[in-house]
Amino acid sequence: MHSPSVDSPPRPPEHRTAARATGALALCSLLLLVLVVVEWRPLLTVDGDIADTTHRWAVDEPGLTHAIRILTDWVWDPWTMRLLAAAAAIWLVWRRNARWTAAWLVAACAVGTLVQQVMKAAVGRERPVWPDPVDTAHFAAYPSGHALTATVVCGLLLWLLHHYGAGRTLWFSALTLAVISVVGVGLTRIWLGVHWPSDVLGGWLLGAMLVTLAMAVHQRYRP
Repeated sequence: MHSPSVDSPPRPPEHRTAARATGALALCSLLLLVLVVVEWRPLLTVDGDIADTTHRWAVDEPGLTHAIRILTDWVWDPWTMRLLAAAAAIWLVWRRNARWTAAWLVAACAVGTLVQQVMKAAVGRERPVWPDPVDTAHFAAYPSGHALTATVVCGLLLWLLHHYGAGRTLWFSALTLAVISVVGVGLTRIWLGVHWPSDVLGGWLLGAMLVTLAMAVHQRYRP
């Protein structure tokens, strides 16, 4: 019977799936980036129509808008997400003695922040401007840092729960919270008029791509 080589173990199916997903998400992200950079008219029209509508709603509903500002500035803020990832990394070192995985988690989140900042500087897209703004934000618009960070952190933590065999109740509870957070933070940025819808979509796509890339790296290089 032929036995596989110890020096060249076969790649697990999860690695191949993550690699394929990374490629597909990279293509989608690149396509959206090109449309944003060349200012493709249909995209700008959709962005403008949605932004105009949600801004009117935000102005007409000050109570709801105030609650949304609390969510986006505190609950789903990028620094809140990074602190959550840091807490998970500390837990990995303390409870699981998984120092490599903890370092991998921190590095993946750091790469997400770097990608976000580099792309903002490179694209330089202007944020929406309103005569009666309900919120303000700094730096360039594309991609949404809130959407990207939430996607990266929530996606990585969900994968870690799956990787370490979390129970069904914990898994579905975490999945529900993650979906609400990722979708919710993107919608809050559009509602508050500080991002175009395509900024948020770009953040989601790039964040998902970074998650699948990190999964592939973990499967390939974990000791």
